[in-house]
Amino acid sequence: MKLTGSEVLFRTLHKEDANTIFGYPGGSVMDIYDEMFRQKDIRHILVRHEQGAIHAADGYARASGKVGVCLVTSGPGATNTVTGIANAYGDSIPVVVFTGQVPTHLIGNDAFQEVDITGITRSCTKHNYLVRKIEDLARTVREAFHIARSGRPGPVLIDLPKDVMQSSIDEGAIEDEVHLNGTSALPDIEEDCVRAFKLLKEARRPLLFVGGGVILGKACDDLRTFARRLHVPVISSLMGLGAFPGTDPLSLGMVGMHGTYYANMAISHCDLLFAVGVRFDDRVTSKLEAFAPHAKIVHIDIDAVSLERTVRTDIPILSDSKRALSIFNRLMAEASFSYPPDQTREWLEQVAAWKKRVPLSYCRSQRIKPQYVVEKLFEITGGDAIVTTEVGQNQMWAAQFYKFDHPNSFITSGGLGAMGFGFPAAIGAQVACPDRTVVDIAGDGSIQMNIQELATAVTHRIPVKVVILNNLYLGMVRQWQELYYGKRYSQSHINTGPDFVKLAEAYGAVGLRTDKPEEVKKVLTKGLNTEGPVFMDIRVEPEEGVYPIVKPGAPLTEMDLGKPAVL
Repeated sequence: MKLTGSEVLFRTLHKEDANTIFGYPGGSVMDIYDEMFRQKDIRHILVRHEQGAIHAADGYARASGKVGVCLVTSGPGATNTVTGIANAYGDSIPVVVFTGQVPTHLIGNDAFQEVDITGITRSCTKHNYLVRKIEDLARTVREAFHIARSGRPGPVLIDLPKDVMQSSIDEGAIEDEVHLNGTSALPDIEEDCVRAFKLLKEARRPLLFVGGGVILGKACDDLRTFARRLHVPVISSLMGLGAFPGTDPLSLGMVGMHGTYYANMAISHCDLLFAVGVRFDDRVTSKLEAFAPHAKIVHIDIDAVSLERTVRTDIPILSDSKRALSIFNRLMAEASFSYPPDQTREWLEQVAAWKKRVPLSYCRSQRIKPQYVVEKLFEITGGDAIVTTEVGQNQMWAAQFYKFDHPNSFITSGGLGAMGFGFPAAIGAQVACPDRTVVDIAGDGSIQMNIQELATAVTHRIPVKVVILNNLYLGMVRQWQELYYGKRYSQSHINTGPDFVKLAEAYGAVGLRTDKPEEVKKVLTKGLNTEGPVFMDIRVEPEEGVYPIVKPGAPLTEMDLGKPAVL
């Protein structure tokens, strides 16, 4: 029995349990889509733009813990995915992207809709492939999924020439066993963990710093056991929110440029920083010479490149987060160790004092404050929603004022900061978790980057809810112009935006609006309980800022706290 390349592709996808594809057809992938027509166990979500496809596959992967799959055509179809691929790469998200390509004999001839997509994406994929022979197809697909999900996860691209998908192969000749050179087991870390445990036992001002690697490594339960047994304060990177419960008294929230006052003070005064699954990016560290200046640093990460790349580290440990934390939990249990009250009492009292002195707050007024909207959303959902965000002020307010108690519940563009991510990512998350409430917290600027995906949500009956914090500005740009550019608001005022209610209705969705604080809870409740996709246009204070804020390059202790809160 002979199988075409397209048949081999779907047979291999079934072996990888990849039953959901986000995509958009075109000339070079017509044979794949024709074969898809015969497939009964594949769900295809037809998006309205290829960037929507890759962001949706990314959101699906984050919410489900599986590999997301994206399928697009050649040329502009492929290049439209590059932002999403770079986004997945920056946040270590396992996605496999299939791109169509012109027939092999035309490659390099500037054929219609030909681009060198493997060359274009070489710097923002974990690996990529150009399949030139059908004999290599099945093995390549299996390898791509293996690479995407193993080690530090990331996106993998497979470029599929049209003639390879049209050609055929004997079923018995298909080879799909994975043989990857250079793969090796992680090193034995027992000795490093024992050394780090000694530092942990001696510390008087310990602090636990957790990142997205804890969530990706499925180590959240191990982390919670570790933190609660030691009774150690916990800070988080943006990507680590949800790894440790945000409502837990030990949680100090997010650290860095828009971190809480008490998280930034804690990292600046601790004597041991125990960092798990983080990469110490510039939004966290700010001025490197002043970062954790009194601390010895233990850094656990799956990626050897991330160890000692940015900050000095006393004990680097190359490991996935689950394996390392399980060893530390065992060492603690064997030694029956927890901190004597006198050893950390002053530290915990100091942290509590910082929390009391400068809590997360904002000034009330006659206009709707965006922070209030996020607080009410948390209250109404009980903290159980999957929240995606766009990028900018909306993203930071969500990170600050929605308390994430569960992993895989906060889905945002961290490393790349890609506007337009949140809405298609919410669609992907909703497809992955049909029984969960999924809300995209958006700005009026960012939502317009991929607003066409409302048609995708309506067509496929994907009931995502979008809360638009509409301030008529590119809010974060405006805030920086206010603080650092003499209030010269150059091209940041977007008061000619669309009527989002009418726009939602034009797509066949539901649109709601309010500009009154007393109506916020009512609108949110109605929107969350309405069937199908809903846009909630909430007109907020136009010039509200995100605080605290640390000026780039300043120490984390030098925070602009904004106006004093009037509670």
